[in-house]
Amino acid sequence: MQFRAILRIVGILVTIFSVTMIFPALIAAIYKDGGGLVFINSFAFCVILGSILWYQNRNYKKELKAKEGFLIVVLFWTVLGSIGALPFILSEQPNLSVASAFFESFSGLTTTGATVIVGLDELPKALLFYRQFLQWLGGMGIIVLAVAVLPVLGIGGMQLYRAETPGPVKDSKMTPRIAETAKALWYIYLCLTVICAMAFWLAGMTIFDAISHSFSTVAIGGFSTHDSSMGHFDSPVINMITVVFLIIAGINFSLHFAAFSIKGFKPGAYFRDIELRAFLFVQLALVAICFFILLAKGVYDSPEMALDKALFQAVSISTTAGFTTTSFQDWPLFLPVLLVFSSFIGGCAGSTGGGMKVVRILLLYLQGMREMKRLVHPRAVYKIKLGKKVLPDRVIDAVWGFFSAYALVFVICMLALVATGMDELSAFSAVVATLNNLGPGMGQVAVHFGDVNDSAKWILVVAMLFGRLEVFTLLILFTPAFWRS
Repeated sequence: MQFRAILRIVGILVTIFSVTMIFPALIAAIYKDGGGLVFINSFAFCVILGSILWYQNRNYKKELKAKEGFLIVVLFWTVLGSIGALPFILSEQPNLSVASAFFESFSGLTTTGATVIVGLDELPKALLFYRQFLQWLGGMGIIVLAVAVLPVLGIGGMQLYRAETPGPVKDSKMTPRIAETAKALWYIYLCLTVICAMAFWLAGMTIFDAISHSFSTVAIGGFSTHDSSMGHFDSPVINMITVVFLIIAGINFSLHFAAFSIKGFKPGAYFRDIELRAFLFVQLALVAICFFILLAKGVYDSPEMALDKALFQAVSISTTAGFTTTSFQDWPLFLPVLLVFSSFIGGCAGSTGGGMKVVRILLLYLQGMREMKRLVHPRAVYKIKLGKKVLPDRVIDAVWGFFSAYALVFVICMLALVATGMDELSAFSAVVATLNNLGPGMGQVAVHFGDVNDSAKWILVVAMLFGRLEVFTLLILFTPAFWRS
């Protein structure tokens, strides 16, 4: 294990991350909200720490293999999430405990969107901007992780399901082609953010709110600058813009890369993708179910309002954004539970969405159908296909392994929360909200996580990391074999 080479990279990451403190400081200067000093101090700390880590190991530029890649990926989120908590700890408004500060930082960086802060409308603009910016950075980190890094590391079969694009190299070494892929993804991500911000601004948001909400929308994060989330604007147009960009961000970014190549727009890249078709089918089905039940129960005054609420909440929750325009947990029948469970599916692989990803659920379904066919015809040989592509059994094995690990982590986290004194419903929905990187839950955590005890917050921080790092990436560090030479 090349520990000093890894520390050099971490030092570079921390130094680069320090730049994120400059932008909130500028916002503080513009709005004169008095919150700039916190970010200047945090910036100085990050620069000093990052420089020390880099300088002490500057000559260690070894070629990194997959094993080092796992550790770098985990350190990326844990170190930056921890440093990201510094402004929340130093800020007098809101006055957060250390556990709450870490929870808010990790929730932002992992794009979970769960918050412990009440009274967002009264907070300094600088801190509000920082929360949104954390989600935007985390969303880009997820894209690079899912499309450029995890395929190289071989996580959960994802390395064998890609769009038809010249993606990263397929061996076990970290090569320059990952950097090339990451640059292309950054460009797409930045363009989507700018377009989304302009759309929000034209729809009636202030410049500050438009930019802030474009960060959390494209990142499928769910943080807002207002306590009432998107409901604050009470605008069907803004709701529709949010839905459109959540769906775009929930699509595999490799498909965007394939469709908008240098040879011109190629819509066929979207139409041929089985996962995208399944993703859109899930969205349409959820919207239809919510709409007809809300209409039948007379929850809203008009069909138009029922459709607006159903469309927004179904897409927001199922893509794991977690924005709200209404208290969906008060909806009739099984709708709140249906939406919470839909977050297990989440977005497509290689998107900023959370959950287990559509392609894994699709492969589990195909595997289940194959087993039923085998019961009828035991001697027949059935192959699982995605479109015209026959998948090797290793991919299916990896997906089943991921599913079992996901379920195990879920159960352990839920039992740990119950052990801290949380009631069963709140514990269940809190783990769903954090492991799926969703945000809102039910019961005690329906609106915010501010009333959760500190022990439970630390457990939920770990759940966020497990969900964001595709379980295996973090779980493998706890195996003795990983640390053997």
